[in-house]
Amino acid sequence: MDLFTPLVKESRLHPLFKRIIREESYKPTMAVINEWSTGLLGRKQEANKFIKEFQTTFNSSLWELYLNKSFVELGFEIDYSHESPDFNLKHPSGKYINVEAVTANNQSNESEEYYTLKSFNESVAIENQYFLDQSTIKLIGKIKDKKDLFIGTKNKKYPYSSSEWVKGNPFVIAVAPFDNHLSFTQNNMAINRVLYGINPPTGKSPSEMVSEKITHIINHNGKRIDLGIFTNDSYKEISAVIFSTTGMFGKAVVQSGISNFIRATKYRQMERSVFIETEGVKNLGTSHTQLGKGNDLFSMRFPVGDLVCGSDMHLYDSSHHIESHLDGLHVYYNPFAEIPLDKELFSAYELTQNNYDIESGEMVCMHNDGSLVSRQTYTSFA
Repeated sequence: MDLFTPLVKESRLHPLFKRIIREESYKPTMAVINEWSTGLLGRKQEANKFIKEFQTTFNSSLWELYLNKSFVELGFEIDYSHESPDFNLKHPSGKYINVEAVTANNQSNESEEYYTLKSFNESVAIENQYFLDQSTIKLIGKIKDKKDLFIGTKNKKYPYSSSEWVKGNPFVIAVAPFDNHLSFTQNNMAINRVLYGINPPTGKSPSEMVSEKITHIINHNGKRIDLGIFTNDSYKEISAVIFSTTGMFGKAVVQSGISNFIRATKYRQMERSVFIETEGVKNLGTSHTQLGKGNDLFSMRFPVGDLVCGSDMHLYDSSHHIESHLDGLHVYYNPFAEIPLDKELFSAYELTQNNYDIESGEMVCMHNDGSLVSRQTYTSFA
């Protein structure tokens, strides 16, 4: 199915959609995104409606397209016969999952100016704490909206929970933040606050980092918004949250092979003996290595018990970068869920599994060495 032949007047087209079809540099992404749609556009003759939404609002539809391809790669069979929730999944084990997708967008995302270099530079200058707070508020608002659709509010006649294919099966919300702010890691920190009430870590050195708890935030109207919604039973209807800051247009840029400059951060974890043998004790702490012209590696290593953990931040040409479709995808489990999500159903190596230990009150992250933390692409235009 062709997503990129305009079906609406040019004045209604989303600015990023218009850039893709006009800029020669971006045209290779069309085939990639069209491939993500396999199966999705066969749902109840709704193809034209979906294409029009993609062309006019872009972000939410792109997130659905990314998820569609992700679920196929994870081995799920997708039942497209139901209109809602967005994805009705059947695992090879025979277990069913229902997934509702949503995006948290910058309020200016449909304006041409939002995608200019000037706007990007202005967003970089935003104070980190303000950006983190705004991201937190937007994410929890979107999750609450989808919870309300599930349980039914305002006399909604057919809440999701009333559907036969939903009853007795896990209900998962898949949320992605679309924002042009440089620090995408802030969004990872925001979702940690929303779900597990965990603030970004602070400390004098990586090995001394401590994450403090946060119970609430005050919005611009002075209203208290409770955080840590998976640390109690207030969202017991939600089995888990799927989250990514990399399942966006940059993913299509990477997969299409467009020449661009990339900033990518990957989690590193290895046994202490392996670290000593391959990197050496001298590399504990932070280091910078120039691997070639325009190819820089900034590393951080610190001991944690029998392991050495840290990160590698790469600044390099896209020819050096390798990234799978699932890289950067997170699953956050709700330990208070009425219908828990089986962790074995999302077991790809690239996925980061996140949980909350009720007894210790701590967030537990299970990510493998080399997991993608964040990635940005910078494409030049002729």
